[in-house]
Amino acid sequence: MFRSLATRASEVSQWKNSIFVPDKTSNEAAFARTTHLAIGAHHDDLEIFAIHGILAGYKQPDYNFAGVTVTDGSGSPRTGEYTSVKEQEMILIRHHEQVEASQIGRYSFQVQLGFSSASIKEPTLNEDLVEALTHILNATHLEALYLHNPADKHPTHIALLLHCIEALKRLSRDQLPRQILGCEVWRGLDWLSDNDKIILKSGRLDDPLPYTLIDVFKSQIHGGKNYTDAVIGRRLANATFYQSHKVDSNDLVTYAMDLRPIFEIGGPSLKELVASHLRTFSEEVLSQLPD
Repeated sequence: MFRSLATRASEVSQWKNSIFVPDKTSNEAAFARTTHLAIGAHHDDLEIFAIHGILAGYKQPDYNFAGVTVTDGSGSPRTGEYTSVKEQEMILIRHHEQVEASQIGRYSFQVQLGFSSASIKEPTLNEDLVEALTHILNATHLEALYLHNPADKHPTHIALLLHCIEALKRLSRDQLPRQILGCEVWRGLDWLSDNDKIILKSGRLDDPLPYTLIDVFKSQIHGGKNYTDAVIGRRLANATFYQSHKVDSNDLVTYAMDLRPIFEIGGPSLKELVASHLRTFSEEVLSQLPD
């Protein structure tokens, strides 16, 4: 599939900090027109947690979705046809898969920053990453920003979220996105109080796009993770189990946590926001049980 190891290493280096614009418009114009942006840790995270924004950009002429993938794809699990794939090859395969997803989803642009997971999980924030994210956010004027949620159990997702929060704090107040949403990947948000859930419509069961976008990442799925069925199943379960006494109003739903309060003057810290949600969950559950 690929040439020599030296050539592969060179190609990988070229992918870092890459910007791909599917419709070939200028980078500046692609950033300026973007209304919905997702920043994900890994290849396929965007297609899992930000399908609401992808569908908005795909189907509505006034909206444009774009994605930022932060890590380089190294360390991916691999079985079957990918068992013998070397690290440099896997990095390139995952980059190509993300580009293909951006073409299928008609993204305004797709940035791949190429950081290693280890480099963003240090005790102190990676200033290069914060600066890159701040630059991207400053170049856009967003209706909605989709991020990992602070109750996620994947350490790289949490590490990236902290970098995103720092980048957002460096923006002027009028540059902040109208919505800042923490979305589901490695932990669902069905435990949030219904009053606190942000309901993100995530397509119809008969719409092939949400399936196709996840299926693009064959290196993950054939490598041992059936993300397509799992993600669609979660969205279907969210829609079905949202309200017990009403018929379903949506086919597929992704839940999100509102992160905008932490950027308000006098607002809670990230930890305080999550603690508040956990207290509400605990109180709701315990209130139904006898002493």
